[in-house]
Amino acid sequence: MKFTRKLALKNLKRKPGRTAALILLSAFLALSVFGGSLIVMSLQNGLDSYESRLGADIIIVPKEARSHGSIESILLQGIPGYFYMNDSALEKARNTEGVEIATPQFYLASASAGCCSVSVQIIGFDPETDFTIKPWISKSYRGEVGDGDLIVGCNIEVPSSRILTFYNQEYNVAGQLERTGTGLDNAVYANMNTIRQMMENSVLMGFDYFSDVPFEHAVSAVMIKVQDGYDIDQVTGDLNIHIRRVEAEKAKSMVSDIASGLTSVSRVIGLLTIMIWILSIVILIVAFAMIVNERKKEFAVLRVMGASRKMLSGLLLAESGITSIAGAVTGVLFAALILFPFLGTIQRSLNLPMLLPSMPVILLLAAGSVVLSAAAGALTGAVSARRITKAETGMILREDV
Repeated sequence: MKFTRKLALKNLKRKPGRTAALILLSAFLALSVFGGSLIVMSLQNGLDSYESRLGADIIIVPKEARSHGSIESILLQGIPGYFYMNDSALEKARNTEGVEIATPQFYLASASAGCCSVSVQIIGFDPETDFTIKPWISKSYRGEVGDGDLIVGCNIEVPSSRILTFYNQEYNVAGQLERTGTGLDNAVYANMNTIRQMMENSVLMGFDYFSDVPFEHAVSAVMIKVQDGYDIDQVTGDLNIHIRRVEAEKAKSMVSDIASGLTSVSRVIGLLTIMIWILSIVILIVAFAMIVNERKKEFAVLRVMGASRKMLSGLLLAESGITSIAGAVTGVLFAALILFPFLGTIQRSLNLPMLLPSMPVILLLAAGSVVLSAAAGALTGAVSARRITKAETGMILREDV
């Protein structure tokens, strides 16, 4: 066995071009399996994260929200946007039968001018009634979100001073959140008093965000939790009837729209992965068949010198195993170099939430991709080995004589 491996390595080194081509094919196979599987898993994790971050049964926004940047673009893509309705909608929602909790959220887009440290989406919430943002914050920050405090998403660069300026007012960065794979990673969070102060400062500086609703009576969205035993569809319909100029929508409807897009993308990626996998195996079989045909006299000479059919078969399997494993590891590493640094770019291009799995899952997926690709290479080697061991040595040596 040791001799066979040494001979296989010498044969591979003797033909570096051929060896490189076989490794490249195996690498392409592993890259497609690992990369495709990782993207699909990241998309599913992103959807689960987005659904859990919404945390509400129903979301109320003003009807004109669609023209100013929808809640999906704010929370999913992190695109700064704003829309407002009178806070009377909040009280009406709380008085609607079947509503257990109604809490406001405020969306303010920071300016790109020198008055703001960074152009981001700012989201305000009421710590006393909130049930969507606080549970998420508590995973990374145990303290209270006081007046003048900010909690920032994981993609926000925090200076060493831990001070960010918005509308010429300095605020303390109290904590930074864990990754969600959604636009929430690019947002800044503040309590109700802090966001009201930001709103007032923006008005004083001439930013006309609140032309229709005075900022002191403005809210952007109302997140609603429905009481047990009540039908969400019924409560949604009642809210749309009793509150004017708003649109109440089930949170699951938003998620289902994203899920349908995710399903379509996942199917395409899965189909491409299967096609690439099949194509790579076919090419590997053809490549090994051509190599065996080219080397048949070499194998015949080895037979004359006393090599058994089993040894020749082991030699081919060793060569295919070495190239397959080397290619599989290379393909997985190359896929990681492509995906990890550019995950945000891929997320923006797909317009879907993406969140990488945990490191143990990634390592398990990488190992599975290597094993699958190596197995495919071994299979092609076995097919070629079976062919060469059936050939008659005398017939081969008499060819071209």
